[in-house]
Amino acid sequence: MQRVLGSGKYEGAIWTQGSPRIEETIYWLHLLLDCTVPVCGNAAQRPHGQVGDDGAKNLIDSVDYILSRVWADAAGRNRAGMVLIAEQQIFAARDVQKGDARPGGYVTTGGHGGIIGAVGYDGPPRLLYMPETRHTYLSDVNVSRLPPQTVGVRRTADGLAVVDVPVKDTAGNLLESAIPKVVIVKDGTYDVDGYDIDLAREVDLTARIEQNLQQAPLAGFVVEGLAPYGIMTSLPRHRLMLKAVHSGMPVVRVGRGNNEGFTPPRDRLIGGRNLTATKARLLLMACLMKFGALPRAADPERPSEAELTTIRSKVAAYQAVFDTH
Repeated sequence: MQRVLGSGKYEGAIWTQGSPRIEETIYWLHLLLDCTVPVCGNAAQRPHGQVGDDGAKNLIDSVDYILSRVWADAAGRNRAGMVLIAEQQIFAARDVQKGDARPGGYVTTGGHGGIIGAVGYDGPPRLLYMPETRHTYLSDVNVSRLPPQTVGVRRTADGLAVVDVPVKDTAGNLLESAIPKVVIVKDGTYDVDGYDIDLAREVDLTARIEQNLQQAPLAGFVVEGLAPYGIMTSLPRHRLMLKAVHSGMPVVRVGRGNNEGFTPPRDRLIGGRNLTATKARLLLMACLMKFGALPRAADPERPSEAELTTIRSKVAAYQAVFDTH
């Protein structure tokens, strides 16, 4: 797809997909495609042929948007990134989420914009606001800027070992086997009163950390904690996420749901700012392919100060991307 869009033969593209998942795909393309033309995400909430179906209208509006070149800067490059077009609204890829199963059922996330223009009314398409986050040819994690291979962490008989993970083939195409395993932790167990929970009771996180070490050399977590700061509901769960970090797995914190606050970094945990957990997961997957696993500690429960310094340095590279994408 990148080679096609970069050939200079096309003004843009339209990506069609089921309405619950289009928001994820269009943001993934927004981060990974190194091209200077737009891709419009389209879905339909009503089947074709039903009274009031919206699919054809969304496609027509996307064609009009692409051909209008309202997205082009003075050099002819796409200044808006990828977008989702639904019910005559133009949504920024980073800030759109399905909210209801009806036409017009998409909402913005993050509390600071997201609808950047309009299309399908009288007159040409219009863009009123421009996203400032990096995208497409400006993205630090697009396919062109990903390395041919990176490093992962895997458990062996001798402990945690660093392994090479191929990211692209010899033609520069992203390998399916390189896609990291990032899961979302919906924090808030509420199984006991108070914060002093025995680590042994946190069987879900303990098992997931171990499974990652056995099967996924590139892995991480997104923790959806209390809004807006992403704080976890127990100190032991926080310690388990730090154990994951010390085992090579980066962890991103975000607030619950459609969080409008800017979740900051804390300890060695990445601050997801105002991203939803779904979008933070995609950005973390891209970062893992770019930077590789975090440096692992000899004892993940008791890392040395020298090990912590090395881990913090690499977490900072992750954080820089989360601050700008």
